[in-house]
Amino acid sequence: MSLSLFSAYHRCARSTGVVAPRVRNHIDAGPAYLASPAGWSLLWFDFRMAIKVALEHRTTYHFDRLVDVHPHVVRLRPAAHSRTKIDAYSLTVDPAGHFINWQQDAFGNYLARLVFPERTRKLEITVGLIADMAVINPFDFFIEDWAEHVGFDYPAELRAELAAYLAPVDEAGEGSGPGALVQRWVKEFAGDRAGTGWSNISAETRTIDFLVQLNDALRTDVMYSIRMEPGVQTPDHTLRSGVGSCRDSAWLLVSILRRLGFAARFVSGYLIQLTADVEALDGPSGPAADFTDLHAWTEVYLPGAGWVGLDPTSGLFAGEGHIPLSATPHPTSAAPITGATGKCKATLDYENVVRRIHEDPRVTLPY
Repeated sequence: MSLSLFSAYHRCARSTGVVAPRVRNHIDAGPAYLASPAGWSLLWFDFRMAIKVALEHRTTYHFDRLVDVHPHVVRLRPAAHSRTKIDAYSLTVDPAGHFINWQQDAFGNYLARLVFPERTRKLEITVGLIADMAVINPFDFFIEDWAEHVGFDYPAELRAELAAYLAPVDEAGEGSGPGALVQRWVKEFAGDRAGTGWSNISAETRTIDFLVQLNDALRTDVMYSIRMEPGVQTPDHTLRSGVGSCRDSAWLLVSILRRLGFAARFVSGYLIQLTADVEALDGPSGPAADFTDLHAWTEVYLPGAGWVGLDPTSGLFAGEGHIPLSATPHPTSAAPITGATGKCKATLDYENVVRRIHEDPRVTLPY
């Protein structure tokens, strides 16, 4: 793995206020942060800086007449497996005369089912939360010894439990399986299947190093674009065009991981990016202003570690800025808001803002 990617992780760390993470020089302590000829061991962020942020996400539908609003499902509550600590959360719905039932879907995600007994000209859904942006090392986990290297297979019992996340992603229709371009991409990256491994991948390749390379390779091959059209592109379409939104790249990575034998799922969530305290000496310094928006990424199931987030849009693993809302086998069941209304003309207003509400003094911002 090139040191340029190593620098990218340093830039990501600096964007959240980390100056210089310390290297623990014993490989057995955990999976490698990045691979290099000399071999990097886990990069350990051995302090916790306190930055708390308030996020407000408002979605407003204006209707040109009084209309019936049919039941809606809202998937905008941080998931139970979020590594970012959520200190407070609220969901406010207008019109006030509604019924709300909090539930969990078949995959353990929180969802709110809304029922509206009266007609209305406006529907507004507002999420407010306070998040503790303490730095999270995305590689702070252990993998079972038998899954430490590429080519492992899930035990039969676990494989049955992960069945929905191992099912091939259909390109054309039910049962069609991955498209020709996904199959070609996997073959060029990993080679042909050879026993439990792959011909281009050494049996000594550590699983975490393999995933780092895979995630970055996909970031290189697919250019990010904001796409306002509804739905998610098929994986082959994304590879053919070389352009996709975050949800397109996430679904493509799910397809590739499953093709490689990994259990993978699609994740919808919030992304929070904070400005750096100081400009980077090499490469970009990150966003010019604090930023948040809905985002999508992928999670892969690693025995011993559980679900681990990979963001193919940035080529990084999920950190404190990734707050999962819904994680499912297919994107359609992770949509933030679903529902219908009576016949009308509707306009949509959308606002997603983040502001800092608490900061502890730190080396790069002492006062």
